[in-house]
Amino acid sequence: MMSGQIVEEYNPFQTVLEQLEAAAELMGLEDSYREVLAQPERALIVSVPVEMDNGSIKVFTGYRVQHNSARGPCKGGIRYHPGVTLDEVKAMAALMTWKCAVVDIPYGGAKGGVQCDPAFFSLQELRRLTRRYTAMIMPIIGPQRDIPAPDVNTNAEIMGWIMDTYSMFQGYTVPEVVTGKPISIGGSLGRREATGRGLTNITERLAKDNGLSLAETTVAVQGYGNVGSVAAGLLAEAGFKVMAVSDISGGLYAPEGLDLEAINRFLANENQSLCGYNAAGVEHLSNEELLRLPVDVLVPAALGNQITESNAPLVRARYIVEGANGPITPAADRILLDKGSLVVPDILANAGGVVVSYFEWVQNLQALLWDEDEVNRMLHKIIIRAYEAVVDRAHQDRISLRESAYVIALDKVVTAVKVRGIFP
Repeated sequence: MMSGQIVEEYNPFQTVLEQLEAAAELMGLEDSYREVLAQPERALIVSVPVEMDNGSIKVFTGYRVQHNSARGPCKGGIRYHPGVTLDEVKAMAALMTWKCAVVDIPYGGAKGGVQCDPAFFSLQELRRLTRRYTAMIMPIIGPQRDIPAPDVNTNAEIMGWIMDTYSMFQGYTVPEVVTGKPISIGGSLGRREATGRGLTNITERLAKDNGLSLAETTVAVQGYGNVGSVAAGLLAEAGFKVMAVSDISGGLYAPEGLDLEAINRFLANENQSLCGYNAAGVEHLSNEELLRLPVDVLVPAALGNQITESNAPLVRARYIVEGANGPITPAADRILLDKGSLVVPDILANAGGVVVSYFEWVQNLQALLWDEDEVNRMLHKIIIRAYEAVVDRAHQDRISLRESAYVIALDKVVTAVKVRGIFP
């Protein structure tokens, strides 16, 4: 069996529209507002020429999409990946709108990306790519308009380059134009761990609400990037038994629980993928096999569309907490619901990152620095408050957690649109 990511062709924007339509039906939302929310406010496609180290010039395609700004400035990450498409970016921008609304922070949704494989770039090429892309999307970004952040294959260093490029054009330092940047230039303590920490907060509360003993609750995490690795570590620290983790090369499984500290040391020292790790009692398995493990909690934290109509019947986890954006297709979602699986949707489960990005933006605007305990305390307060609202609405209306989260999010966005009115 292949050990790479599961690949089936789905249009991510069509998936988002299906989820929007389902929630709109539950709400009885008027057709006119469905039409407003079904399309982004603005979609920018740019050409990004980059001078490579060998003197040649390559041109890459970049995107920045702003979905809805009714509740505040747009907010969303930038990803560097060969599979970036306009429909993917449109889908992620819409998800950010719902995500910000469900946790009730005053942002709309945006997303950006460049179609490239950064693994083949030198540091200098990556910096030139980032600066040129920033210059190309500069007409529509800004601290009161659209605030980028890290996403797939981007990090704090890249956010620093974006901030510096924007600041050079303005003639003064503008740290609040981007979040997820290094602490030394205005980043927030706790931001790197925020998405994984928020997911852990929710999973702990989920276990408590369902009478699970943490020490006896088994977990598998698909995707060992920033979100998955942090979540796995924090879940283990909280007392869960993390039995399996994976990256694009494949996964590791240990019935008695993995030694995550040893795995992290291996990755840091050897600079290799998980497939190169070996230890007593640890088995190798594929990503697809990981999704079928008989664990209590499954955390899909890789890319989208990993659980599909074809493999959803084989998923045995009772609880699924979405660390990635859109890891479950609508058809698979229905199968899991019929099987009795409880899915905590992405727009709630992985919202910790945008919550702490909001904290970073607020700190920059006020020229303040919060300590990490305060950041984590406020994150826990906001993410659990949102979780409780979603669970309460689901019980009240006898709907799934995903449907509940979407209904809550759409209601807040539509209310803002109605209050502001349609210009002119």
